Amino acid sequence: MSTPDHRRRANWAGNLTYSARELVRPGSVAELQDVVAAAAAAGDRVRALGSRHSFSSVADTDGVHVSTRDLDLFVELEGADGEVAVVPGAMTYAEVAPVLHARGRALHNLGSLPHISVAGACATGTHGSGDDLGSLATAVVAVELVTASGELVRLDPAHADFRGAVVALGALGVVTRLWLRTEPTYEVRQRVWEGLPATEVAEQLLAVLGSGTSVSVFTDLSDPATVSSVWVKERLDRPGTLAPCLASRAPATRELHPVPGVDPSAASPQQGRPGPWHERLPHFRASHLPSVGEELQSELFLPREAAPHLLPALASIRDVVAPALLVHEIRSAASDELWLSPLRGRDSVMAHFTWRPEPELVMPALRAVEDALAPWEPRAHWGKITATPELRAPAGAYDLAAFEALRRRLDPGGVFRNDLLPR
Repeated sequence: MSTPDHRRRANWAGNLTYSARELVRPGSVAELQDVVAAAAAAGDRVRALGSRHSFSSVADTDGVHVSTRDLDLFVELEGADGEVAVVPGAMTYAEVAPVLHARGRALHNLGSLPHISVAGACATGTHGSGDDLGSLATAVVAVELVTASGELVRLDPAHADFRGAVVALGALGVVTRLWLRTEPTYEVRQRVWEGLPATEVAEQLLAVLGSGTSVSVFTDLSDPATVSSVWVKERLDRPGTLAPCLASRAPATRELHPVPGVDPSAASPQQGRPGPWHERLPHFRASHLPSVGEELQSELFLPREAAPHLLPALASIRDVVAPALLVHEIRSAASDELWLSPLRGRDSVMAHFTWRPEPELVMPALRAVEDALAPWEPRAHWGKITATPELRAPAGAYDLAAFEALRRRLDPGGVFRNDLLPR
């Protein structure tokens, strides 16, 4: 079914109006194959449209947008204990996680908000936090997609091209299903510390990031001497060791929002109350609007050793950054070997920025951030904005040659190509 639904012409934040002339919602995989093959035969372009949470043009096209929400696919478990979950690509983590939990299974990690589609999150290298935890894409053990010829293809680690097919930016085809590695379900408790001395946190940042299963450091730079809050999410079966600056202070006795001063009702439960993994690992409840809604986002991936330098570097450019900033978040993640993953080849610390929806303020501030962090060879998140396009694919960061060879095999006519994708 095709629709000109103009409510779907913009991304989630409203900073981007898509160029696609129509949105098609096939009712089956076979119908999706026909849609893609017909577009390719007509010399048209196609892109999958998921939860629209990308702030960049990674999902845009001047041709046809396709949604896979109506393919009549469901979550399935494979293996004696459900070690692998077969997940429709269009489903969100908020939809998938409760199904897995009810069946006694869990994923290794989740992003800061559960409202994003599984296929889109994996395709752009989206992540949560945790020194030892890889991005959401590292749970993928197979991916099924419709290629430009209309063929349904499944790639798994037995295929030489598998590492190029997971974080693929939608450039290889329309993902229908993913196979995700699961583990037994677990509980997490979340504690938050607020108003910490910035100097102590900066000096101990590596220890702070290692204080729990998943840790986030937030600051809005309104007071350069203070870090707004530190959020520590801890698996009950894997207790952590708090950094001294946390261990010497009591956690907050009230609920907080990651953005200082915002109503905390949308935030996931805190104050050490244990709960299921999928209700604690995200910062936001699935039932509420995530973050603040009207915002821009950017994120830079840096080597782990850059961590102690982040807060001092930002403090030095506070005058230009703070007026544009809603909140800055620092997280960590483990390396992987996926060809286009921003985590490829290095354990990383991520500098994330939630900006006010005012480009005239944001772009100079973002440029200042990217210049200040340039010595640590940052890589920009594929789904977020950047003032320096070269940071999307810095020299040596990705295996672009292998990926381009794969793309040419699966999409020789450039059906899924768009202007953001590396060449």
